Amino acid sequence: MKTHESAENYLETILVLGQRNGNVRSIDIANELGFSKPSVSVAMKNLRNQGHVQVDENGSITLTESGRAIAETIYERHTLISQWLITLGVSEKTAMEDACRIEHVISAESFAAIKAHVKSAL
Repeated sequence: MKTHESAENYLETILVLGQRNGNVRSIDIANELGFSKPSVSVAMKNLRNQGHVQVDENGSITLTESGRAIAETIYERHTLISQWLITLGVSEKTAMEDACRIEHVISAESFAAIKAHVKSAL
């Protein structure tokens, strides 16, 4: 299923916050991304309707299987691309910003080739 960049960012953020804090709520996402709570609420409703997240009665947000798959894919891309750029001499700040953009548009084929190249260079 094709997802929009904003949905991918939300899912990746939920994954990272879950790893960091264990429990994720809308306010945590809003604080992490610098978005308003109403904007996050609308996004969570959309992601819930698409089957990517579940929200329990306490407001705790968890990724479904499909949401986790998307989030892990985006996070892997972000991590590998940013680290690769840093090893090429790009500043950490620029590498992180560029990886945030590249991770959403790079094809699976191109990412696989970069990943194989990076692993062979280690």
